[in-house]
Amino acid sequence: MGKAGQSEKRTCGAVVFPGFELLDIFGPLEMFGVLPDHFDIVMLGERDELVPSAQGPRTAIDRSFDAPGRIDILLLPGGIGTRKEVTNPAMLRFLTRIYPDVEYLASVCTGSGILAASGLLNGRRATSNKRAFEWARGNSAAVTWVPEARWVEDGNVFTAAGVAAGIDMSLALIARLLGEDIAAEAAQRTEYEWHREAAWDPFARLAGLI
Repeated sequence: MGKAGQSEKRTCGAVVFPGFELLDIFGPLEMFGVLPDHFDIVMLGERDELVPSAQGPRTAIDRSFDAPGRIDILLLPGGIGTRKEVTNPAMLRFLTRIYPDVEYLASVCTGSGILAASGLLNGRRATSNKRAFEWARGNSAAVTWVPEARWVEDGNVFTAAGVAAGIDMSLALIARLLGEDIAAEAAQRTEYEWHREAAWDPFARLAGLI
């Protein structure tokens, strides 16, 4: 089981797939990574092979879907590759199989489209990249899609808006787990200006969603 005690380090598992967005995954991982006393990070993929990002650079896999080990926080990015992953049975099976064992499930950008396709967002509130919002929404009518939000929290599921919003979401998740002071420390270490309000979203209006 992936539920960590308060004094235990948590394992953050970052899922990558062909065409994932670099900042979606490595922005949030930087926030967890500057707190090594609290978090370990592993990269997860369908197979044990290098996975190309949307921008080109490839990422090595630590654990495959068949043997993910203990995962406390599962992080799913977006990117152009999500268009294939929403119909990838291996991805959808992995998500539905591992979800009951994780403490928190989080997506960035159009990663919420994959979660919607898996059924894990059914009956929940969620958001996504504002420029691809209609695509994400098209993956499930059983989700309450929130067009104006930097990120959305619904129980133990967090979904972030586009790309850089994942950094703010990850800090909010760290704050929930460890307190605001430790989250602020992570932001300070990375010289990042943390947007702490989940409803702060100038991009929804720019995208014509409100």
